[in-house]
Amino acid sequence: MSVTETRREQIFPVLSAAQVEAIKRFASGEARTFAPGETVHSVGERAAPAWLVLRGSIEIALRDALGSETPLNPFGPGQFTGEVGSLAGKRALTAGRAGKDGCTALPFDAAHLRALMVGSAEVGEIFMRAFILRRVALLTEGGAGSILVGRGSDPELMRLQNFLARNGYPHTSLDANADEEGRAVIERFGVQPEDLPLMICPDGTLLKRPTEVQAACCLGITPELDPNEVHDVVVVGAGPAGLATAVYAASEGLSVLVLDQRHFGGQAGASARIENYLGFPTGISGGALAGRAFTQAQKFGAQIAIPLQAKYLECGGAARPDEEPLRIILNDDRAVQARSVVIASGARYRRPDIPNLADFEGIGVSYWASAVEAKLCEGEEIALVGAGNSAGQAAVYLAPKVKHLHLVCRGKGLEASMSRYLIDRIAALPNVTLHAHTEVVALHGNDHGGLAGATFRCRTTGNLHTCTPRHLFLFIGAEPNADWLTKRVDVDGKGFVITGQQFREGRAGSNRSPLPLETSVPGVFAIGDVRAGSTKRVAAAVGEGAAVVSQIHSVLSPH
Repeated sequence: MSVTETRREQIFPVLSAAQVEAIKRFASGEARTFAPGETVHSVGERAAPAWLVLRGSIEIALRDALGSETPLNPFGPGQFTGEVGSLAGKRALTAGRAGKDGCTALPFDAAHLRALMVGSAEVGEIFMRAFILRRVALLTEGGAGSILVGRGSDPELMRLQNFLARNGYPHTSLDANADEEGRAVIERFGVQPEDLPLMICPDGTLLKRPTEVQAACCLGITPELDPNEVHDVVVVGAGPAGLATAVYAASEGLSVLVLDQRHFGGQAGASARIENYLGFPTGISGGALAGRAFTQAQKFGAQIAIPLQAKYLECGGAARPDEEPLRIILNDDRAVQARSVVIASGARYRRPDIPNLADFEGIGVSYWASAVEAKLCEGEEIALVGAGNSAGQAAVYLAPKVKHLHLVCRGKGLEASMSRYLIDRIAALPNVTLHAHTEVVALHGNDHGGLAGATFRCRTTGNLHTCTPRHLFLFIGAEPNADWLTKRVDVDGKGFVITGQQFREGRAGSNRSPLPLETSVPGVFAIGDVRAGSTKRVAAAVGEGAAVVSQIHSVLSPH
């Protein structure tokens, strides 16, 4: 059964008369009366408010990018429209019109919705639960969002699928070769094979081979930034550490902007199941944990800008006083200003030294195991390289879906780097073979350019052997994502950012000692995987994200 069928009362709650009266003070304007059939909001409308129905009804319809419309139950008195995107003023994913008798409704824009969430906890909880479940229904039940059209194995199509999925945006994928509807779309728009993949946005805009930035602009994912605004905190990286900073800082009244070049959740967001995170005895997927944190940050008013990449940090020179704003220059040469900066840019996946590795990235070689990759390798023979918890979680997730999984590690086994519960679970899987003291030295392609096999080398004997995995997953650790900080903050020999020390060149412009999570530049902090000496665990990253906020307060309070 669908989410809508099992949790209908929570998705479409009816507020009592007392609850309606209690939240009227949070409305962003006077009640408005709509004539029968009049448009309340359109698909793709930016910053469409949520509406609380006082009289009559609002009919909501799901409409996909090709114009197909699916009506939902109308919202009557005491019910409200909107979903998670309403908290940040995102583009509407549904269409709304007044019912046959018209309607009178109160508007709640993003800022007033957030005020309601905080100021009226009981009703705010009802709104938040309904918003989250409505987005889940949009993601799982179809009928709304963008349409992607491309060849099923095209890495460009997979890139877009991952971008939308990891950012929690509903979409439908059509195979240009296998789906009749996909072929019809290509004929309808008269596009050439080199134009694929296509993305058709909810407002009907057609994009050919779009970048993530182009897709985000079309969907309204990326907020408009004011270059003159000075934020209390700018966080670079929307992984667990960065999102924790956003939640705690925004909830304490600081103005927060979070930047990420791809999606929220970081590497943890791709984990199929995290079972050692406090408070989740049955485990939780990385995507679900990140999604909750992302929504929570927006609830408190944090701005999250995706996909925007930090190009470099402008510190203002050696004589910069503590109170002078810092500047982060983005890849498009725009700048954002901050009174403090939190570096939470995490780590990027390490690539092994295999000569033709790049030829197969996206068409057989992957650095994470999401539902997209799992579907592609279903029933196939695959190989997975790595011996850490991320590799273990991926192996446990993929093994039930594939024919056979070869788990490859350079060391003598998994005990030195993987949690015991994962080792025991892998040992119980009948279709997993562990290859210890082994590394991948060559990849082999097929006639269609995809991966057909790999050559393994035993590190103790030098013997070579070949197997035929159609997909190779690489989880061999990570290196700091700190290139944008080169020569601006002190780093250790491996490139991780140093914090809380007496730095070799002092701290020009500051008369105080560095705080525990502060870098060599006053007002710039580092947390999570990018920080030298950090514990590479989700819980540790979240803890540092919370701890850094009190240190930010101590820096900002004198000014």
